Amino acid sequence: MSVEYATSSHRETVVVIDTSESHRRQVEHALTSFYRIATYGNTADALTAMSKSPPCAIVIDRGAEPQESCDFIATLRRNPTLAATPVVFISSSDDPATRKAAKDSGADSFLAKPYRRSMLIRAISQQINRAIERRWEKLPTLQRDALVGTMDIFNSVSDVIESGEPIAYSKVTDACGPLVEAVGTGEFRVILDEVRGHDNFSYAHSLGVATLLLLFGYTIGLKGDELSLLGSGGLLHDVGKMSIPYDVLNKVGALSKEEQDLMRGHVTGTHAYLEKCLDLPRNILLIGNQHHERLDGSGYPKGLKGAELNELARMSAIVDVFCALSDRRPYKPAQTAEQALQIMLDDMPGKLDVQLLSLFREMLLDSGR
Repeated sequence: MSVEYATSSHRETVVVIDTSESHRRQVEHALTSFYRIATYGNTADALTAMSKSPPCAIVIDRGAEPQESCDFIATLRRNPTLAATPVVFISSSDDPATRKAAKDSGADSFLAKPYRRSMLIRAISQQINRAIERRWEKLPTLQRDALVGTMDIFNSVSDVIESGEPIAYSKVTDACGPLVEAVGTGEFRVILDEVRGHDNFSYAHSLGVATLLLLFGYTIGLKGDELSLLGSGGLLHDVGKMSIPYDVLNKVGALSKEEQDLMRGHVTGTHAYLEKCLDLPRNILLIGNQHHERLDGSGYPKGLKGAELNELARMSAIVDVFCALSDRRPYKPAQTAEQALQIMLDDMPGKLDVQLLSLFREMLLDSGR
């Protein structure tokens, strides 16, 4: 049976069409933190719902019924309302004939089972963000590599979460290498500008945190491996959110007590994922564990205060708050840098390190952020 979704939310909704309930649940789980999901066991129900409210993308299994999947996609391409909607075609068989049939019908991407979670996320994201990512291809090599490399490693973390395998720290530092260089040479502004319109809000936020933590690190004189640590820690600091449903992450209005607990649990989830990597520097865990702690003890998850928070924890808290305020999200517009800093000064007395916040403000002004 279908899962209905509101017209106002169609731009964040991915429709999944598959006769197999278990595969529908698998796809729903894989995409849980990235999009709203509407699942359908047949093409007729899906078409009725989509005609009323077009989704941002469609995932369809080859065995869809009653209308065969290739015929159904061809029907969509003749529908003025749905003709441009990206379609990901999933098949149990991977042979040239099946791939050709999917392409000829109008499918945009093809995935053969079994596939990694990151492959599905990437297939959808590439289509939704086509215009943005095509702009990335035209950027200078350094900025392009910083964006593409960090996005790929961020999405691959979803596979680690799914499989329970450890994260390879060397892969994270390699991916962050161009970002570290771009910040060091002052060529990072275009990276922040280009990621703003991306539909993966968690990635955009994490890249922003990584970039500004690196800038903070350069400002206080950190070098070499210390900078790699800051970039990697910023990129990974919120990976626990990959298990939180999209509707909770992007809810308009106040969260319920249960939703608040679920959101706050992302810190514990982040720690659980990151500690699997034995060669991961402990300070990366510290960034993940303490970026929501506050000097007055009002933060979470442990309510640490004062001297219990070292300089790295204080820096990451400032950067995370600033990025959260200046990020564009479905439930709020982005604040300007000036507005975000003023909110931090006016509304968070005693919570953030005043000296570091002053240094952070000067850093942003000097960088023209």
